[in-house]
Amino acid sequence: MQIPFKKDPIEFKQRALFATNVFDLLPSHHPCYVYEDIFDQLDTSKVEEQFSVYGQNAYHPRLITGILIYAYSQGVFSSRNIEKKCHEDLGFMYISHCNCPNFRVLSDFRKDNYLFFKECFKQSVLWAMAAGMASLGHVSLDGSKFKASTSKHKAMSYGRLKAKEKELIEEIEDLIEKAAKCDKEEDEKHQDRSGYEIPEELKIKEKRLAKIKEAKEALEKREQALNPGKKIDDKKQISFSDKEARIMGKKGNFDYSYNGQISVDEDNQIIVGQHLSQNANDKQEVEPALEEIKKTTGVLPDKMSLDNGYMSGNNLESFDGKELDVYVATGKGEKKDQRLVAESNRKIKKTDFNYDEDKDCFVCPAGHTLKLKTETNDGKKVYQGDKAECDICPYRARCCSSKKGEPRTIHADDKEPLRQKMREKMEQESSKEIYKKRKKIVEPVFGQIKNTGFRGFSLRGCEKVSGEFSLACAVHNFRKIVKALISGKVCLEAGELAPTVA
Repeated sequence: MQIPFKKDPIEFKQRALFATNVFDLLPSHHPCYVYEDIFDQLDTSKVEEQFSVYGQNAYHPRLITGILIYAYSQGVFSSRNIEKKCHEDLGFMYISHCNCPNFRVLSDFRKDNYLFFKECFKQSVLWAMAAGMASLGHVSLDGSKFKASTSKHKAMSYGRLKAKEKELIEEIEDLIEKAAKCDKEEDEKHQDRSGYEIPEELKIKEKRLAKIKEAKEALEKREQALNPGKKIDDKKQISFSDKEARIMGKKGNFDYSYNGQISVDEDNQIIVGQHLSQNANDKQEVEPALEEIKKTTGVLPDKMSLDNGYMSGNNLESFDGKELDVYVATGKGEKKDQRLVAESNRKIKKTDFNYDEDKDCFVCPAGHTLKLKTETNDGKKVYQGDKAECDICPYRARCCSSKKGEPRTIHADDKEPLRQKMREKMEQESSKEIYKKRKKIVEPVFGQIKNTGFRGFSLRGCEKVSGEFSLACAVHNFRKIVKALISGKVCLEAGELAPTVA
């Protein structure tokens, strides 16, 4: 007995008798319709000014921008794959208005208009705020590493660069000498040779030497900016493909990356500020983060929460004097740093010492004083305990680590009063309750961005990569807005986003 399987519809192999719109095949609630409504409101006037009335007509910047934003929202980042999707995927075809821009057009637009993507990000934030999706009541700042468009195998250390440069110079000098000698020899043995063999090899060597010198100069310039006047460590590396990327990572997993910083609003996880850093840690990132929030929204948030990576003197000084309620973790992790160590066996850390601002000294858990020993012009300070007191202290084994038997030493700077104030603030129960929200505000956003597939950059160079990061952050905001529109939480009124009135 034959099983009665379903048959194909008659339209499968026959043309429709009446005109139809191919996009009717998409479900009515497909996100591409919502994205298209949003893209109609995009202001691309700054990019339009770059085009001329002469020559072949170009694709409208709003169209290309819309294609890129929609592609990134769908986890498609390669310009070739985006072009392919515009030929095959109905959602992409709708966003592209049935245009299929060449992958070079898409790639060049993304590469050449990196500054405009920062404007796109700003528009996404202002729309979200207008729709009541972000209030700047509580904002959390965090950073995450994104892989640069290069490889550890396309890099070289400073020591190796110097050795290779010397080696190539010697080889080139040898080839020049051989070439000069070859020109003088016109005997029968060389009549069948063209005389171009050595010059061709010389050309290759000179090209390699130019690349080595360029990378070496870039590394020296970078290290001079980071550590003025200091000798460059031979182990310092630089990438040939992206000279502005830096080696970053942890737990043995290191690669050339950039440090993406985002400030996220508590209400709906809207990114209200973002910037890209070449620093492997977050000790200098508060000032640029505050500048970006102010530049994007026009105001600073009421509260900010940050993890222990931001607990540096420079960061705390950036908050000083601003009407901003700040919560920065003072210990590793997010648990209270135990200051009472009498019944513990763990090593006594700097955070276990109390700083006395009036006397400018530290007091250890046993009550002994560490007085100021030395101070440099740049504000760095060294405090040391009394040797007689440290020698008889019951905590000595867990406190003093000097092999020479020296008393306990603490390194600090002139920002120590700011650290002490933050420690005292974070010991309050109310502060802990506010800080607990940080994990739920900012950390899921990096997961959402990376789960779409965006884990590294397609462009190279800090400025262009910064533009691509702005695009990725704008896409995250647009995804949140689209979801809110589909769910009915916000609506479009006269072309503008607004909260839905219940």
